[in-house]
Amino acid sequence: MSHTPTQSTPAGNASTAKPSLTGVRIRQRKGQAKAAAKFEPEIFRDSLLLHLALLSTPPTTDELVAKLVQAGATLEFLKYSEQLFELLFVGGLLQPGGSYLDDKRSPVYILQPAEDVEGGGAAGWDSVRGMVEVLKRVIQRYKYLQKPLEDTFLPDLLGYIAKWDPDARHRLAEALAALVHELQVAPKCLQSLTKDHVVKDGVGIAFLTSFFRAYLARVSVDHLAATFRRSGVKDMLAIFPPAQRTRKHLEDHFKAEGLPQIAEWYGKVALNEVKEETIASVERMIADDDSNELIIEHIKTQQAEKPAPDADLVEWIWLAWMRAMDFSIRPDQLDAALVAHITRLAPTVEPFCQSAKAQVGLLNAAQVFCYADTRAMKAFPQIVKVLYNADAVSDQAIIYWHQKGAKPQGKQHFLKVTEPLVKFLEEQDSDDDE
Repeated sequence: MSHTPTQSTPAGNASTAKPSLTGVRIRQRKGQAKAAAKFEPEIFRDSLLLHLALLSTPPTTDELVAKLVQAGATLEFLKYSEQLFELLFVGGLLQPGGSYLDDKRSPVYILQPAEDVEGGGAAGWDSVRGMVEVLKRVIQRYKYLQKPLEDTFLPDLLGYIAKWDPDARHRLAEALAALVHELQVAPKCLQSLTKDHVVKDGVGIAFLTSFFRAYLARVSVDHLAATFRRSGVKDMLAIFPPAQRTRKHLEDHFKAEGLPQIAEWYGKVALNEVKEETIASVERMIADDDSNELIIEHIKTQQAEKPAPDADLVEWIWLAWMRAMDFSIRPDQLDAALVAHITRLAPTVEPFCQSAKAQVGLLNAAQVFCYADTRAMKAFPQIVKVLYNADAVSDQAIIYWHQKGAKPQGKQHFLKVTEPLVKFLEEQDSDDDE
């Protein structure tokens, strides 16, 4: 076995310095110099204001964009993105809490009061429209600025609006609507409107109303609904003061503001939430083998708290029945099992079928379901008989449905298979008249 002896270092040389190459420059890692640099927002502010100092009056968007692009060549826009946006939106640096750090202001910014614009000789300059266009073009040039704008700056800025006057809040709402629509800025900053200090005194809902009005001037209410869903605000009522968080207050507010379409849209959203809640709860009670009496009592309690039209309610109850039905059984046994399932549960819908509209709605719910799920199609005539025998639908409702109330889905088929029952009911009616 070979062995390579190692030379021992003399004790006297233990502290001898290691050799090094002379004349070799050791390079820093990429970004290390920037990371070690001081964070100096005031110096950044002063440097940017120097670029903006020679703007003409009134300024033009082309001129302002050129100045900012020129400044971006030497200033670190990403590192100082918050300070950049503070200058462009509110005109100066902000302290935590939303107060100005000092009196230094940009010559142009979004929230610039009208008297300052006119007094500065820029009477032809629209600070909101002009600065939004500038922001769009600057962010298209420096795309890395959009993420800090969406994730940090706008959510923080909306948390300060309670400190501002109504005119400034209105200007910001208009600017935000334009940025969300034209620059596709994520609307998640609207979550800041649910904070307690913003909700207080109706500041949050006043801002949201201005935002809705400005947004609807550009798009339809359906587009607005999709945008609001992306904001992450679970319920618009959370933006109202606590004492006003009712659907009636919401509807009265938007109707008074000339935005009845918002009240109508919210009504649809709220109704859809009640629908899912009703279907899920009734389905759960059926799966737990709760009695029909308990199910009826539960639905009545829910109707008292969150009322819904009877025609919608009976459709939801039907959908809960079908979700609770086991459709995995053998096909030759399915019809009998489905009819037995509905026979057992039919009494739970009868108390809510007091109007002709509700009864026809129940028949249409059954028709549409049987059309969509062909496994249940053969059982449809028996289902109608079960509902009739349970007093959930009347003979007049069945006759009306057959004559002109049926849905278009599979209409001819369902009219044909129920024709014997309808003839029997018509004959029975004629006998009673005699």
